[in-house]
Amino acid sequence: MKITSTKFEGLFILEPIVIEDNRGYFMESYNHKKLSEYGIDYKFVQDNQSKSNYGVLRGLHFQKPPYAQTKLIRAISGKILDVVVDIRKSSNTYGEYFSLELSGDNKKQLLVPKGFAHGFVVLSDTAEILYKCDDFYNKESEGGLMFDDVAFKIDWRIQHEKILLSEKDREYISFAQFNTQFD
Repeated sequence: MKITSTKFEGLFILEPIVIEDNRGYFMESYNHKKLSEYGIDYKFVQDNQSKSNYGVLRGLHFQKPPYAQTKLIRAISGKILDVVVDIRKSSNTYGEYFSLELSGDNKKQLLVPKGFAHGFVVLSDTAEILYKCDDFYNKESEGGLMFDDVAFKIDWRIQHEKILLSEKDREYISFAQFNTQFD
């Protein structure tokens, strides 16, 4: 597995080694021992999977402490633009975003530590997303930021009028209104 660090502390791109032949392919999508050799040592306790259609944008979500979650995200089919915003007040990259195309074809994964708001938009007809979490979901600790906040200037790579949002995602606050609980 190739592990690439980013300028964001704790944010890593994971690329599995894919063995292909005429029968298909095999890959190791997660190996705790290999990741811990890089100082990445999380105990994942919950897997979530979603399927979404073109233009669906989910985010920018986070869980407030003490229920904050580290996530390992991948698209098992289709293509998404995965986006995270650093909401750790003491971070050198506070308020900055990072994006990466994840797809069933490229098999890349994004390891997102606690203290990031996360979202994605579907760029293909459909996409299935699978992500591991190191803490359980807690409805009372849900939080979110506006996906189109001018403070971030995120290029979602899709026309604004084609974006499909949930009611909950429409009601998130701006970054200027946000008072982070992440240090």
